Amino acid sequence: MGLGGCILLIGAGAILTFAVDWHVQGMNIHVAGLVLMAVGIIGTAAYVSIFKRRRLQAPPPAAPVVEEDRRYY
Repeated sequence: MGLGGCILLIGAGAILTFAVDWHVQGMNIHVAGLVLMAVGIIGTAAYVSIFKRRRLQAPPPAAPVVEEDRRYY
């Protein structure tokens, strides 16, 4: 799941938790929204940590020092 999917889960969970007042028998909509937000936040944290690790590279080797020949003819 990418970063967009995680943000979508967070948004859908927030809508279910804070903006909906449906009453479904056998299921608590607010808890389902909290679970979706938690999964989205965990997914975002995992994605960012993996992406950060993937971007980490060793610095390129330094260019060799060029010394000029200073003999005068």
